[in-house]
Formats: sequence, structure tokens, C-alpha cells
Amino acid sequence: MTDILARTIAQKLGAKWGQTVIVENRPGIGGTAGIAKSPPDGYTLMLTSNGHTVIKAVNPGVTFDPIADFVAVTKVATTPSIMIVPKNSPAKTLREFADLAKASANGINFASAGRGSATGIAAELLRSIVGARMSMVAFRGLPESNTAVLRGDAAFGFTFFSVGGDLIQNGDLRALAVTGDARMPLLPDVPTFKEAGFPQFDYDAWFGILAPAGTPKAVVEKVDADVADALADSELRKRFEPQAVTLTSSTPRAFDEQMQADAKRYSELIAANPG
Repeated sequence: MTDILARTIAQKLGAKWGQTVIVENRPGIGGTAGIAKSPPDGYTLMLTSNGHTVIKAVNPGVTFDPIADFVAVTKVATTPSIMIVPKNSPAKTLREFADLAKASANGINFASAGRGSATGIAAELLRSIVGARMSMVAFRGLPESNTAVLRGDAAFGFTFFSVGGDLIQNGDLRALAVTGDARMPLLPDVPTFKEAGFPQFDYDAWFGILAPAGTPKAVVEKVDADVADALADSELRKRFEPQAVTLTSSTPRAFDEQMQADAKRYSELIAANPG
């Protein structure tokens, strides 16, 4: 999803600025560290997800701070996180799932794209709320994580519609709940966590743009304004609707406040669940 968003935004900004905006895929901590050390001249930006906020909590040895070494530019998109179980799971509802998990003598495992991933954080949050013994099995990405749940190798996991929607609609996976204040139009029969009896499950999977710390305020505000203008395109928004992605924007200050809050909340969550 980050690659699609980055290339879409880059194309829009390139047209507006009259120059080519190059997109480089730099996965992993090494790529993020490189951005943190880049000159704060406005020529280097990074599109990331909310998993960025817990890099330090998951990897204490990293040489950069995911908050202090970056400046928030703007949030660009949100997408619901979908809790999935195998199609033959005895749990037909989230409440049934929670009861079965707590009753399991040996605990259960869950598939994740990694502790620091957006869906991994969602799973950690559910583990803390349900209060059952759960062990994480990490995979390279969501396709592999989805497959583990589909095969029954994991009792549950989280996914995005853009990656696992077809498996849910085809009946290969069962969705028990979705994040957000309202049901997803693409999965109208799946309740929200609040409707499923877990209102305390408050989670927002987002994607946003950051710049190296020290990037001039004027540059940050310019990029923020131009990105907001690009994402206001109704046709562009319609292109992302089939993937259950909502394009959005925010001020640098509002985005920074959300990053700070997420870093505190989810870092504490991960520290409380070390395994």
C-alpha cells in the first residue's frame, strides 16, 4: 500500500511542481535510518505507516529516534484493519473467539507481518484487551500472514482489504470485526469492534509523510498544502475506494500530535507484551 500511495502522490506532486518526483523503495530499518540522516533540505520525504512510531520499542538498538529524528508533514490515508480467523474456526463472533482463547489451556497463536507493522500492533492491542495467552508468529508480509490463517496455522490475524479482501469475500477467511466507527461498505455484514462488544478496541491504521528533522517549516507547510490539494481530487479518491482506502490530509501539527500519542500508547503496549 505504501508503494501505491507514494507513486500516486509523487505523480501528482511532480505535475504540480513541474519536475520528476522519484520514488525509491527502502524497506526495513536501514531505509528509515537513511532517511533520518538525510539533509533536511526538503528534497527527501518518506511515506510510512503507523508502525513507524514503535520502531524504537521493537528494536531498542536502532541509532535513530522515529519521532525526534523526523518531522511530521501530513497524514495521507487510513484503512480499516480487519480481524480474520480460518473459515472453519469454531468462533463465529468476536465474543466467541475471546471466550475460546481464554479457555485454551496452551494458549493460541496469531499471524503477523511483524510486531512493528500496522496489523501487528492491532493484534497486540487485541491480545491485551482479551487477556488470553497468545503467541505471535511473524511473517514477511500480509500475504504470508493471511495464508497462515487460511491454512489454520494461526488462530487469527489482521489484514487490510487491499490484501485480504478477496479471500474474505470468497469465503476462504472469516472476518469477525473491523476497526472504525462504521462498517465497511465492502464488508457490510462484518461488525465493528464496538458492535462486536469491544468498544475499547480503538485503533487507526494510517499512512503519512515525514521529513528529516530540521526540514524548514516553510517547506513542510508547502508540501502539506500541495499534498492536501492533490488528495482532494475526487477521481483519485474513487480509485482507492475499491481497496477500502480513504485519502485524507492533516496539518503537520495535528499529524505530529497523533504520532506522539501513538508512539506512547503502542510502545507501552509492546513493552507490556514482550513475547
